[in-house]
Amino acid sequence: MKIRIASILWRWNMKAEAKRTKEAQPSVPMGQRVQREVIAWFWVALVFLLINGTIGQARVIPSGSMEDTLLIGDHLIMSRIGYDAGVPFTSWHVPLWRNPHRQQVIIFKPPFAPDTPDYVKRVIGLPGDSVEIHDGSVWVNGQRLKENYTTGRTEPYDLRQPFTVPPNCYFVMGDNRGNSYDSRFWGCVPRNDIIGTPVMIYMSLDVPPDAWEPGQIRERFFAYANALVHPSLVRWKRLFRTF
Repeated sequence: MKIRIASILWRWNMKAEAKRTKEAQPSVPMGQRVQREVIAWFWVALVFLLINGTIGQARVIPSGSMEDTLLIGDHLIMSRIGYDAGVPFTSWHVPLWRNPHRQQVIIFKPPFAPDTPDYVKRVIGLPGDSVEIHDGSVWVNGQRLKENYTTGRTEPYDLRQPFTVPPNCYFVMGDNRGNSYDSRFWGCVPRNDIIGTPVMIYMSLDVPPDAWEPGQIRERFFAYANALVHPSLVRWKRLFRTF
């Protein structure tokens, strides 16, 4: 009985204390509450723009030019740290201090069509390098380049050899050498067009490639919806793979 009475008194004291606390707090006018919400969301948006413009962004692979390193439907987190700083949803950007090294995978705006989606390729030649392709392999400055990531033989196609990489430019190729539209056809990538490098695969879906083409919003929506219903469409072993 004593325990029950003590419990009732404790609950009554807690309710009384909560009431006094609520009464002690000043009533905040509606306009001031709205102002606080606006300011809070402003800071959230500012932080998002900062991260999206200077630290990292997401990309999805729409073609097979980088197989088997990257597959169609791989979703990447891209790091822009040190490479490029830009204003999200605009074409404004500023190149930073870092330069890619040989055999590093990079993301860049194609110099022949800057308004198209970004490309993902591997750096083969640095500024000043002499690049040649023969015997199914790449030769840089007279030395055969060791490449354990390629698919198929490497052919020169339209490349005039030997090719000397101009200053502030990079010679790039896809890992799927027989299915890659790269520097062998359209030349080098200016340093100003390089915007970052992939860091990690955070999602990979084995769905029809059309879903990842530009403007295919409907197909992309159905691809994600199907993955929720059919988890087998997710390439689970590729998730969280880093570069």
